[in-house]
Amino acid sequence: MKYNNTDSITSLVNQYLRNEGLESPLNEYRLMAAWPSIVGEKMSRYTYGMRIKNQTLLVQVHSPALRQELMMRREELVKALNQEIGAMVITDIVIR
Repeated sequence: MKYNNTDSITSLVNQYLRNEGLESPLNEYRLMAAWPSIVGEKMSRYTYGMRIKNQTLLVQVHSPALRQELMMRREELVKALNQEIGAMVITDIVIR
């Protein structure tokens, strides 16, 4: 028996997530989970309270020096995080 109208499981799952409005929350979760691998484990230990609001990643830090370093790398981090996820999830990072 030959099936002509077949789709891959990946495309079907992505279509379901998009239809149910779950694609954005899933991408946001994946982006926050990718944070330690992008900034490094050591730096990620000093960040907390991460959340995404209106395509802006809000991050709190313990150290003023780390805050300054992350602020200088902000555009690079936005690009790397979006590239890791494969979607435009955030457009800016605010570090407090």
